[in-house]
Amino acid sequence: MAHGYQNYIGGEWVPAASGQTFDDLNPADRDDLIGRFPRSDARDVDRAVQAAQEGFARWARVPAPRRAEVVRKAGETLRRRKDELGRLMTREMGKVLTEALGDVQEGIDTAEYMFGEGRRLFGVQAPCELPQKFGVAIRVPVGVVAAITPWNFPLAIPTWKIFPALVCGNAVVFKPAEDTPLLATLLVEILAEAGLPGGVLNLVQGFGEEAGDALVRHPGVHLVSFTGSTEVGRKVATICAAEGKKVSLEMGGKNVILVMDDARLDLAVDGAVWGGFGTSGQRCTAASRVIVHEGVASAFLDRFVERARRLRLGGGLEPTTDVGPVINARQLQRIHEYTQIGRSEGARVLTGGEPATEGALARGHFYRPTVFADVEPKMRIAREEIFGPSVAVLRAKNLDEAIEIANATNYGLSSAIYTRDIDRAFRAIEALATGITYVNASTIGAEVQFPFGGVRQTGNGHREGGWTVLDIMTEWKTVYIDYSGRLQRAQIDV
Repeated sequence: MAHGYQNYIGGEWVPAASGQTFDDLNPADRDDLIGRFPRSDARDVDRAVQAAQEGFARWARVPAPRRAEVVRKAGETLRRRKDELGRLMTREMGKVLTEALGDVQEGIDTAEYMFGEGRRLFGVQAPCELPQKFGVAIRVPVGVVAAITPWNFPLAIPTWKIFPALVCGNAVVFKPAEDTPLLATLLVEILAEAGLPGGVLNLVQGFGEEAGDALVRHPGVHLVSFTGSTEVGRKVATICAAEGKKVSLEMGGKNVILVMDDARLDLAVDGAVWGGFGTSGQRCTAASRVIVHEGVASAFLDRFVERARRLRLGGGLEPTTDVGPVINARQLQRIHEYTQIGRSEGARVLTGGEPATEGALARGHFYRPTVFADVEPKMRIAREEIFGPSVAVLRAKNLDEAIEIANATNYGLSSAIYTRDIDRAFRAIEALATGITYVNASTIGAEVQFPFGGVRQTGNGHREGGWTVLDIMTEWKTVYIDYSGRLQRAQIDV
C-alpha cells in the first residue's frame, strides 16, 4: 500500500483541507507508485501563509549567523544522506543516478555557501555630504516568500530559493511541482530536524492551477520566486504586477553551442551530447541548438549522430543507462509533436524521432535521442523550447553568422563556443545575448557561487546563486544618523 504524505504548516504535518490526494509515479515505470500526496487548494495556502506570517515575526529577530546555522546543519544532513536522496530522486524524477547525486551535491554546496552569508549579508557605508552625519544602507528581510519550483531539479532549485530566503530572515511557503513531491517533503523534514522553528517554512503540495495560483495571488505573500515555463511565468508576473509584489522569474531557454572550424571536434561532440541529452534534455540550460561552421559541419554531424545512436535508454538506477525517461506522458507527447513540426518544416531526422516502447521501456515515458539536420534559423524547432532529448543542428559560414543565428530567439540563458582562437572566444563572450557563456565547455553545469539566470524571456533580470540572490531576498534600508545636535537639511545646507 502506498505511503500517504501531508502538507507541513505551522510546524505540523496536516492533510489537505479537501481531503483529496494525488499519486506520485515513477516516470520510468508507471506501475511504481511512490506515494500519495495532498491535493491542496486556496484554504491550505491561506493557512500556510498565515503560519508564515507568524513565523516571520519571530525568525526575523533571530541573528543571521544563528539562522545560517540551521542551513549548515541541513547541508550536513544532505551530505550524510546523499546516496539515499539521489536514489529516491532517480525513482521519482527519472534522471540517471550520477545526475541525481549531482543534484543533491548542488544543494549541499548551496548550504555551505549560504552559511557563510550569515556572517556577511554586507551592506554599504558611504560618506555623507554634511558634517557629523553617518549613512549606511543595510539589508532587511522581505517577509513571506513563495518558493514555486519545477520538477527537473527537485532538490537543487528549492535550495537555491529556500536557503538564502531563510538566512536573510524571511519565512517561506514552498509549493513544489506535483511531479516531484517526495524530494520536497524530505527537504522540509531535513530543515525541521535541523532546528528550523515551526511556521518559518511551510510546505503546500498540489497543482499549479489550484495551490500555485492561490499562493501567487495571496495578499500575505511579499515575494514570489518562480522557476518554470515561460507561459506560466508570464502569468505570475502579471499577477504580481497588479498586486505590487516583488517577483523573481527563471523561465525558458533555447540554449546554443557554437562549434568553429578550429574547435577540438571530439570535445565539441562530447559537449553537444552532454548538453543535448543530459537529463533527457530536461534542463533550462540544455543545448537544444548546435551551430556548426560549414567547414566542419559534416564531420561534426557524423560523430554527433553516431554518439546519439549509442546512447542507452533505461531506468536511471541501472548502471548501463545513459538517458532516462522524460517526466510524464504529457511531456512525451509534446516532444513528439515537435518532432513532427520539425519534419513538416523540412528538417531531417538523422536519428531518434520517436518514443521508445520496446520491452521494459513500454512501462515508462522514454523518447529516443533525436538529431535534426537541415535546420533553418526560422524553424520552430530552432526557436522554441522543446525540453526533451532533441537537438537541432544548423550551419554557419563564419562566427558573425553563427552569433546572429544564436541570438535569433526570444530566450537568453546559456551559450557556449568551442574554438581554440582567443579572439573568437572573446568576440563570442561579448556578443552572445545570454546570461551565461561557456568557452570550450557545454551549456550546462552552473556553480553555486556565481549568478544564475538569463535575459529576455528567460527571466526578469534577477539572479539566483551567489551573492546576487540576496538582492531579491532582501530589501535595502538606508539609515542616516545625525550627531551634530542641530537641524541639517541635506542638500539645502551643503
